Amino acid sequence: MADATLQHNAAAAHGVAGEYEAPLFGAYSKKVGMWLFLASDSLTFGALLFAFSYNRIYTAWPTPFGKESIINATIMTACLLSSSLTMVMAVFAAQRHDSSKTRLWLLATMVFGTAFIVLHGMEWTHLIHEGLSLPAFPKPAGQLDTEYAKISKGVPQFAATFFGLTAMHMLHVTIGVIYLGVVALRKWFLPILGVIYIGAYFAIPADNVFHYAVHALLIGLIVSAVILFLKPKDYDAHDVEVSGLYWHFVDLVWMFIFPLVYLMSTKI
Repeated sequence: MADATLQHNAAAAHGVAGEYEAPLFGAYSKKVGMWLFLASDSLTFGALLFAFSYNRIYTAWPTPFGKESIINATIMTACLLSSSLTMVMAVFAAQRHDSSKTRLWLLATMVFGTAFIVLHGMEWTHLIHEGLSLPAFPKPAGQLDTEYAKISKGVPQFAATFFGLTAMHMLHVTIGVIYLGVVALRKWFLPILGVIYIGAYFAIPADNVFHYAVHALLIGLIVSAVILFLKPKDYDAHDVEVSGLYWHFVDLVWMFIFPLVYLMSTKI
């Protein structure tokens, strides 16, 4: 009886419902697990950033990005910075047990994240249309003799590292939006994600590289459905905080990509 009372008091003191779980360095398993995942994921981005930097140093690196690309990338950066603010507000609202405001702030974060994905997709489409491409990408109609086409042939490392790095980050942002949708809306998010997937699949032309990449949404839908139906729950402040850790990591990575990939490759 005394042990049960002690566990209940400990759980209440730490704001955790259910059986008391001994913290590791003052953090609970979900937070520790997320930190471990982010530490491992940082190695992936670190390798990609290293590859980009190495090629930049030891290759006659092009600087093709003009005003249009820089403005677009700046707006994308503003979207991610704004999403970090709304994510912080969602965590604060969750700690106050204000579920309605928590949901609204999470939805606002998802809107900024979705705007980033759309703008990045538009940027990719523009660059591919101008000739910056990989062998696996659909070829634009006509024989291009643009600066980007010459770069793809003369310095193929530029296209490979650019698309590899930004694609990995875009995938992480997409996963983050789906993650926040599950936390904010739970099972209600599944039909919304399904409609988005179907709409995107039929709206994106078949010769666009994202026509097949949109299947990532289908994979996200399946994984989300498995999680929500096998382990349904109401996500609490700790869950919102853990999702915030992931989102802030994605934003932080972009703060390295933006200056290294875009600003340092601007036309002089």
